[in-house]
Amino acid sequence: MELSKNAQKIMELVKEMSAIELNELVKAFEEEFGVTATATVVATWSPAGWDATVATGWDVAANIELTEIGQQKINVIKVVKELLWLWLKEAKDLVEKAPVILKENAKDDEVESFKIKLQEAGATVTIK
Repeated sequence: MELSKNAQKIMELVKEMSAIELNELVKAFEEEFGVTATATVVATWSPAGWDATVATGWDVAANIELTEIGQQKINVIKVVKELLWLWLKEAKDLVEKAPVILKENAKDDEVESFKIKLQEAGATVTIK
């Protein structure tokens, strides 16, 4: 991959960093830009044995808002209780406050899971 001159300078600086410094830099990027750095280990088999490689991706965090309860309030309460690991009364109180943020800084897979389950229960969900 061909990098710009600025990107090449940054790459050279990163190469000189210790693991601790690099970890702090990644955390600073996550906070500054509202993203998370994820590393996925993929193991594959080759004639030489198991080979583990790391694929790095950036997930953008989002807030999940319960915008409207809909006609099936009890079903929505049950889903919120399950998704957020709440007691029944806590889930009921939260649902009745709609519109309300159910989860902040959720990752892509969480966002999809919440959205699908809540919509199936009859709720309206907004991703912010």
